[in-house]
Amino acid sequence: MIPEEILKEAACLIAGQRAKQHGNYTALHLRIADLWSSYLKYKISPEQVALCMALVKIARDEVGNENPDDAIDAASYVALWGALKTRDDHPAEKPTQTLFKK
Repeated sequence: MIPEEILKEAACLIAGQRAKQHGNYTALHLRIADLWSSYLKYKISPEQVALCMALVKIARDEVGNENPDDAIDAASYVALWGALKTRDDHPAEKPTQTLFKK
């Protein structure tokens, strides 16, 4: 696949099948962030959830589990990360403690 095809497929998933299957991505990522924060005892933002999910897809490739869908899924999560970073439906949440150093 060429990059444009990957991005087109990712956009179709986000707006179509995955939206129907999982519902509103903002609400879902907020819920995942709450659950992960509770479990890890660190504040996790919805944006971090999306990036971590993209990293799961990337890690699969690095261990030899080649699946063309992983690139599409990773691109989808990166797109969701960008959307979550720029959302204006509620104030940006910053972790009180961070698991990731910049």
